[in-house]
Amino acid sequence: MKKNISSQGFTLVEIMIVVVIIGLLAAMAIPAFQKVRTSSQDKAVLNNARQMAAAADQYFLENGVSTVSQGNLVGASNYVKALNLVANETYPASFTQGVTITVAGIAGARTVTYAP
Repeated sequence: MKKNISSQGFTLVEIMIVVVIIGLLAAMAIPAFQKVRTSSQDKAVLNNARQMAAAADQYFLENGVSTVSQGNLVGASNYVKALNLVANETYPASFTQGVTITVAGIAGARTVTYAP
């Protein structure tokens, strides 16, 4: 009389197949997440540039000038309370009425422009 021995658990081949499938799914998902992150950073930087342009426009109207330094716009008692950096970007040191704002060095590689 033979004993029927049933094996419980997974074979090495089955485990390897699952690991390969998970690796393939991760390889497809990571670039998509990176693209979303890049897009999100660019939108946040563009929003900051819009706020700075609006603050500069208000400063121009109130003071009758056509150029303002960033220090006169950002601060606890100024038009923009705080300029929170998103990806180590660099905003212009001064703003001139009607001139396009260029924000450079977004994540060390990208540039965003905003034309007020």
